[in-house]
Amino acid sequence: MDLLLKDKVIIVTGGAKGIGEGIAMVLASEGAIVAIVGRNKSDNLRIVQKIKSAKGNAFQVVAELAKPEDCQKAVDAVVKKFGKIDGLVNNAGVNDGVGLENGDYERFMLSLHRNLVHYYLMAHHTLPFLKASKGAIVNIGSKTAETGQGNTSAYAAANGGRSALTREWAVELLKYGIRVNAVIVAECFTPLYEKWVSTLDNPEEMLQKINAKIPLGNRMTTAEEIANMVAFLLSERSSHTTGQLIHVDGGYVHLDRALL
Repeated sequence: MDLLLKDKVIIVTGGAKGIGEGIAMVLASEGAIVAIVGRNKSDNLRIVQKIKSAKGNAFQVVAELAKPEDCQKAVDAVVKKFGKIDGLVNNAGVNDGVGLENGDYERFMLSLHRNLVHYYLMAHHTLPFLKASKGAIVNIGSKTAETGQGNTSAYAAANGGRSALTREWAVELLKYGIRVNAVIVAECFTPLYEKWVSTLDNPEEMLQKINAKIPLGNRMTTAEEIANMVAFLLSERSSHTTGQLIHVDGGYVHLDRALL
């Protein structure tokens, strides 16, 4: 199916690693012009080169999105280069383990800036251009907002906010024909996930336990599977889909554990 994304300019925050990299690669393979926004220039350039080597089109902007002024600068750089924005993927973030018992105000607020505030700012700054293109927004969220995880109050709060903003923006932007949806991630195997597992006493045993709890296929979701859904939601092929929180998780969150 042609997703009709050719030459669409789409911003992907955190597009240089993990799920973001998967999204960038899939969008580029569909003919989109991918604007990667991330804090590390060398990481950004690696993916730009990877996309160009595959005959795709990509651009990068260095930005620390926890700094509000960098959100504006990133959007300005993309508009200066291409003159338009057709889509926004809010993806950047980190599960930074700021809990209730052992957290504090400063770390909690910093986590919200790292994981939620820039979602709002990137949408705010891209909105004039999305109105012109009748573009789309996809927010990447996490199961932690629904299931809890323990010792990650700030990240869970941020993801609750991501889900709420998805619905809120879908309502507010109806009049502009801008669709807003979210893809909710549960267990997706990325380099960051692999790094976390490697810190455990029995990483292989832990991976087996996690996989066993995922109903469909007893395996983790891949970044490409997340990316495929993101590409569909950005495309005109999903022209009557808005305000949805779509779980690409092999049934992890909602299927009955008695099945396992």
